[in-house]
Amino acid sequence: MITAGIIGGTGYTAGELIWLLLHHPAAELKFVYSNSQSGKAVTSVHTDLKGDTDLKFSNEIQEVDVIFLCLPHGKAKEFLQENPVSDKTRLIDLSNDYRLGLKLGDKSFTYGLPELDKEAIMGSNYVANPGCFATGIQLALLPLARERLLKDEVHVHAITGSTGAGAGLSSTTHFSWRSNNLSVYKAFQHQHLDEIKQSIRKLDSGFKQEINFIPLRGDFARGIFASIYTNADLSLEQAYQLYEQYYRNAPFTVVSREEISLKEVVNTNRCFIQLQQHGKKLLIITAIDNLLKGASGQAVQNMNLMFGLEETAGLKLKSTKF
Repeated sequence: MITAGIIGGTGYTAGELIWLLLHHPAAELKFVYSNSQSGKAVTSVHTDLKGDTDLKFSNEIQEVDVIFLCLPHGKAKEFLQENPVSDKTRLIDLSNDYRLGLKLGDKSFTYGLPELDKEAIMGSNYVANPGCFATGIQLALLPLARERLLKDEVHVHAITGSTGAGAGLSSTTHFSWRSNNLSVYKAFQHQHLDEIKQSIRKLDSGFKQEINFIPLRGDFARGIFASIYTNADLSLEQAYQLYEQYYRNAPFTVVSREEISLKEVVNTNRCFIQLQQHGKKLLIITAIDNLLKGASGQAVQNMNLMFGLEETAGLKLKSTKF
């Protein structure tokens, strides 16, 4: 069994990760670290886990095979500087601290998008988990990038559920504001743009086009639904063949020739992709669960690859469509 620990155990992604590890066929969750909740039952915060675990939050780090960092952005680097872990322990960071090439001493982190660089993840001890928006948008663009077909500006319109903002309350996350509401935020300057461009340039070093990204806050709890379009010199059939070929060995990325919807992927580690053609424009529609394929599920997928397990182990989940 792979022994695992979680640093930062009270947020939404930590709650999903705890559940996945508790039910993983080849993993044993040994500790959930939280200074603020130390000594309290994990189920006192994650009440949906009642009956699944008797674990209590701890403020001590045990030596385990893998540690997942579920800390706020900027805090993972700080934590690891103050709390060195054994060289024998593998790390998977769910924050954005190590996604853009920052090193931990002399240790480099591999960017953990399996559909981009699975072999590198399999050989890595340190993985930086991708962002949620970045995951859905990259999976829409990677097949085009590999063939160097991103020759014009890319336009992205993507809407996320309230869990994407984390468990802490703010003026734009509480129910009275979010319900029956919609708003744009961080237009053209979202922090995930840098990692999206980094991945595209890994496949197409000459990519210099603008990615015009308009993120929106939705009035639902979880999921990201993105529509991306750009000019592409392809027929719709050629585009589908390109995407189906690229994702032929990607167990969680499904290219659909039928209309997709968000609820089909919520509570799963899947990304659904649908294509449309409108004149010279190729429209790529993607749907993911921001807490699973966009965070905790993808982290477990990376753990599976790092330890030589079946990629889908512990992640055969069904959506709640109805």
